[in-house]
Amino acid sequence: MPDSVRRCLTFATGLVECLCFAGAVFGWASLVFVLKTDSYFSSLCVNATGANATQFLDCSGQDEQFSLVFTIASFMNNFLTLPNGFLFDRFGTTVARIFGIVLYTMGTLMMAFSTSALSNLLFPALSLMAIGGILFLMTNMQVGNLFGSHRSTVITLYNGAFDSSSALFLVIKLLYESGISLHASFLFLSCCSIIHLLRTFFLLPRKFIPYPLPDSYTYGMTCCKSNTLSSEVPAHGNTKKTEDVPRDSDAPVKDERSFQECLLSRFFVWHLLWLSVMQLRHYMFIGTLNPMLDRLTAGEPSLVSQYINAFAITQLCGVLCAPWNGLLMDRHKGKPRAPGVSEQEADLQALVLSLFLTALQCVLFSVCASTPYLPLQYLTFILQVLNRSFLYGGNAAFLSVAFPLCHFGKLFGVVMALSAVFSLLQYPCFALVKGVLGGDPLYMNVGLTLLSLAAFIHPFSVYMHCRRRASQ
Repeated sequence: MPDSVRRCLTFATGLVECLCFAGAVFGWASLVFVLKTDSYFSSLCVNATGANATQFLDCSGQDEQFSLVFTIASFMNNFLTLPNGFLFDRFGTTVARIFGIVLYTMGTLMMAFSTSALSNLLFPALSLMAIGGILFLMTNMQVGNLFGSHRSTVITLYNGAFDSSSALFLVIKLLYESGISLHASFLFLSCCSIIHLLRTFFLLPRKFIPYPLPDSYTYGMTCCKSNTLSSEVPAHGNTKKTEDVPRDSDAPVKDERSFQECLLSRFFVWHLLWLSVMQLRHYMFIGTLNPMLDRLTAGEPSLVSQYINAFAITQLCGVLCAPWNGLLMDRHKGKPRAPGVSEQEADLQALVLSLFLTALQCVLFSVCASTPYLPLQYLTFILQVLNRSFLYGGNAAFLSVAFPLCHFGKLFGVVMALSAVFSLLQYPCFALVKGVLGGDPLYMNVGLTLLSLAAFIHPFSVYMHCRRRASQ
């Protein structure tokens, strides 16, 4: 197979994989609607007495349990990226993907065989799907290395596809309303693991895709043995991996930084804060979307379903929004650089605008989400998917630019793991709204909006660094 055809197939199938499978768990709001219909955790609904001695069914305990399922899954999705990153950096693409495929398949099988009597199966099932899905994304992002000057665009496109894959649960919801059971839908997803395996062996390297790309580089099982050895892993057990190839010949010293030096750098600390505060805002929104819509629609099921569908449909636009972020980052490619400015420094300068716009989008999204006006939530959904696509694409692109490529998997894992610990705050926030605030999330939303302002520190820090370098 010609290299150009193989690269196009690798890109296209990777996009489909991220779009249809990787981030499905973030469509949780659509699936919750179906699970409620099937009476999952229905034993937690109790009869209660409201104003004027009216009787009503209080399902706040059921909502809290669904929120806990998502909280744990989103935590596992991010926190276990840390060992997954070390696994990827140590053993390469094939081993990491097989591990991810096994986990994802186990998760979909558990979902397929769960029932209202086995509601607790949702906890391990959703978590396993989340962990497997993030491994799909992690092993696919290196495909951007095949496309040189469009590298950041490809990375952000894959992250946008990851966000859009949350619409998978909308498809399952619509199929359920057409008479197709959850059992059949998730069994089909389990069978799709065969496609993931074929792609692993025929359209991806056994180890890594280096950057910059060597002229003779080729990959895949169909390659001749000599090419595979020369382009991926040196023969006779040399432990220097291909991702150790310097990503920029103008800045060899920077690429010699150790993993510990990267972790303790100011860039990493502010980047972690930038990601954590915005991710918490998104997780809190997704995890509480159903009870929020119940409150704003006075519990009208058809209206709740209408807004859930609108939210899920907007998630499909993530794959359309993300490349704009990549184009922002790659806008300087092919243009002459200022004297003394390395490629890495030029890439960092291009990232400042992306980081700033991402923080601004989050604040606007949070303000809209905090406003208890139902029609405004359509705008909230649009801003949410736009911000998510910028957030995760920008996260991966920044780590690949600001730090040595040989540490990408580990740094990606650490930043996702630490941000996951921070995102655990969503559950006590949810409990606080249900308890002390009497179900009114206004003050909590205002607090989260103010917290989101801390994300502006990171782009300002990168901007000042670029100015200091330019003045030197």
